[in-house]
Amino acid sequence: MAVQKVLRMGDPLLWQVAEPVTNFHDPGLRTLIDDMFDTMDAMNGAGLAAPQIGVSLRVVIFGIESNPRYPNIEPVPMTVLINPIIEPLGDAMVEGWEGCLSVPGMRGLVPRYSHIRYSGYDQHGTRFEREVRDFHARVVQHECDHLDGVLYPMRIRDMRNFGFQKELMGEETDGE
Repeated sequence: MAVQKVLRMGDPLLWQVAEPVTNFHDPGLRTLIDDMFDTMDAMNGAGLAAPQIGVSLRVVIFGIESNPRYPNIEPVPMTVLINPIIEPLGDAMVEGWEGCLSVPGMRGLVPRYSHIRYSGYDQHGTRFEREVRDFHARVVQHECDHLDGVLYPMRIRDMRNFGFQKELMGEETDGE
């Protein structure tokens, strides 16, 4: 278990579609997940995708209770989501500010479905699904985009709503 280097926008691995997990009993999967949690915690992230630490597998983690980067946000349960499928529940989309550990110091106003159902597997290979809204739905969509080689700036509709956090919001950044 260790904090890993987070790849930054421009690294070619971040543009690739990640491979599905096929062996839930591989000890490397447990190590990957532990490293992802260590890295997310060390960087005060709300989520992390395996490709962000250089592993092209369809694995994301997310969860937030209290976090200095998201002081007024609803809690999201700590989750391991492997081989995810996202289904929008309705056409309603909401724009919200996003940042990313792979795009440090930047923020952008990104449209996301406000209500989704997601399904996949936990670290033991047990299938589950959840129906979620708002910030929880945003986090899941953001992390799962990484599995398809999509970074949030690619979804911004108006580039005037993309820039450095300090300039956009008058806040200092903590490196991301």
